[in-house]
Amino acid sequence: MFYARTFALLTAALLAYLLYLVLSPLAQPIAWALFIAFLLHPLHAWLTRRLRGRAALSAALLVALTFIIVIGPLGALGAAFAAQVTDLARFAQELAAEHKGTGIADFETTPVIGPVLAWAQETAGVSLAQIQAWAVQAAQAILKGLGTLGRAAFLGALGTVIGFVLMMFILFFAIRDGRRASQALRGLVPLDEREKSRLFDHLASVTRALVYGTGVTAVVQGVMVGAGFAAVGLPSPVVFGVLAALAALIPMAGTPVVWVPAVIVLAMQDRYTAALLLLVWGGIITTIDNFLRPWLVSGRAEVGAVTVFIGVLGGVSAFGPIGIILGPLVLALALALVRFTLESRQAA
Repeated sequence: MFYARTFALLTAALLAYLLYLVLSPLAQPIAWALFIAFLLHPLHAWLTRRLRGRAALSAALLVALTFIIVIGPLGALGAAFAAQVTDLARFAQELAAEHKGTGIADFETTPVIGPVLAWAQETAGVSLAQIQAWAVQAAQAILKGLGTLGRAAFLGALGTVIGFVLMMFILFFAIRDGRRASQALRGLVPLDEREKSRLFDHLASVTRALVYGTGVTAVVQGVMVGAGFAAVGLPSPVVFGVLAALAALIPMAGTPVVWVPAVIVLAMQDRYTAALLLLVWGGIITTIDNFLRPWLVSGRAEVGAVTVFIGVLGGVSAFGPIGIILGPLVLALALALVRFTLESRQAA
């Protein structure tokens, strides 16, 4: 008996290791395919009924729709992001060159900035030229990082062309056979049917709450910030829209970290009307989270902001671009399993 169990465990461990070696190079295409298939499952079920049970045709149509939606907007957004980051870096260099050698007196009338610069020069001996050089170097480093992030997150989000083709291939089968695979997975869970249904419903609720409540809200806020920047004539609206969408995932920060400095810049340029308009628009963007997120998450499990924040940081580090989605999802599902276990024990 001991030999049989030891042999079974060693065999299972060896197979798990070999399975990891086989699947790890395809981790991103598989993860994208499973994630998209999960989101499309309700639409697939509806379309299959409309097509009189032809699940394969429904899956093929949804794969074609995904291809059109992903290639067009994602490619255009990635190209625009990379181009605007380059333009923004050139604009920062030109602005620094124009103001090179400017004396501290030129900033005496500027609220907040003037007194801070004067204090730095008087107490620390830091000249304005040094501050400008540091600012330009920091801006160039940040913009270079943003350019790399943009290419990774948009143009390279699905990997190489081969990776994208594999993702689309896997997506077809994930959509068509997803229900059967889910049922097989449920069969492995050592719980009664009632508990299984409750567990999987809870996990699905957490996943949809994360995607619709957090993801969609961040995207909407990012689009609104980009539109506001474009309306008042600020440079690189796509770049700042993306930054605002990412900032929306950060607790105690949000989109104000992007649009508030822009309002200050407009006011310093004596463009008070534009500054006021962006201030009002930014206030609307910030408050929209208070009713859009609850509406999107209505009836689903709530996902905490800290969970999303930690998940995004850890997920990107561990999984690459897809970690923006996969990191918070893994963390939220782990917490959901812990919560489910505690609730089950209390009910028993």
